[in-house]
Amino acid sequence: MNKKINISIIGTRGYPYVYSGYETFVKQLSERLVLKDCNVTVYCHKGLFDKRPKEIKGIKLVYVPTIETKILSQPIHSFLSIIHACFSNTEVLLVVNSANGPFGLLTKLFKVPTAINVDGLEWLRPKWKGLGSIYFKWASKMATLFYDQIINDSDEMRKVYLNLFKRDSKVIAYGADIRKSKNPELINKWNLKQREYYLVIGRLIPDNNADLIIKGFLKSSSNKKLVIVGDVPYKDAYASDLKNMVDKRLVFTGYVKDQDLLAELYHNCYVYVHGHEFGGTNPTMIKAMAYSCAILALDTVFNKEMLQKGKFGLFFKKEFLSITNQIDYCEKENILMDKLRQESINGISEKYNWDFVTSEYLEVFKSLVGQRN
Repeated sequence: MNKKINISIIGTRGYPYVYSGYETFVKQLSERLVLKDCNVTVYCHKGLFDKRPKEIKGIKLVYVPTIETKILSQPIHSFLSIIHACFSNTEVLLVVNSANGPFGLLTKLFKVPTAINVDGLEWLRPKWKGLGSIYFKWASKMATLFYDQIINDSDEMRKVYLNLFKRDSKVIAYGADIRKSKNPELINKWNLKQREYYLVIGRLIPDNNADLIIKGFLKSSSNKKLVIVGDVPYKDAYASDLKNMVDKRLVFTGYVKDQDLLAELYHNCYVYVHGHEFGGTNPTMIKAMAYSCAILALDTVFNKEMLQKGKFGLFFKKEFLSITNQIDYCEKENILMDKLRQESINGISEKYNWDFVTSEYLEVFKSLVGQRN
């Protein structure tokens, strides 16, 4: 009889708190690991949870306090969580976010086998100018020195780590659940009609290029609407400037937390427009593929990998005119858009299947525990 592996997961806001890609990832992974007969502990930000049950769906929960500031809350939380985990019965630790790279020194000292999912090119994001950018690049380098296993979610990101830090990594992608439209009338909330709007989803930050998409769209000849889903949870000049743009074609929904409502926005759009610039397998676009969207994406190596160099979507350059031209092209090509909607779902291969993703992580965990023993 196989002994259960004790796995701890650190670096997100916690479970079942779904706020972004990392939290969704931890929810999908931890629930499946429990079904595969693992003992799973997820470390949670204490301040984000009014109710603090010790266990949900077989997942043990540990609530750790932190200092609530934009920059320090996550590193301090991770540091304290790793200390706690090192003194527990944890046999293998999964850390997410390359910002936690330096804390691998602790797991080395305590001889706890550890894997880290390093995410994207954080040091290139505009929000981390100056010291923030320097820290992220240094922290990513530290991750490659201290952690037993580096995990990237795309082949292109693996190449970045190989070239920049001379460390190979295991590629395990982000997953998606294929879904069909169930309640198309939900989009009536914003007076939207099926196939009569383009869709942008993501935080209103510079590296998602919503400003570029909006300005390029407004210069196009389209009579359709552009629906922008997302916001930022703090006062911000960039986001405010976007939301203050007035045009009858623009619809700003803010955050859409109802997952059924969000799904129907995907299902019923004419084209999903993806401007995310830095990162590997993007959760927002993988969802667009799983929900059968026609996709128009920023031309990056990461987006090309996901859309298999154009098999499952179209691309635009990082300039207004390119977006305008591509929107005008999409307007004329109804038959092509229908074809892309039928095809995009086929991009959700085994690589992007949550059960396969979980099996890949479990293999890593078993290997690390085996090496220690």
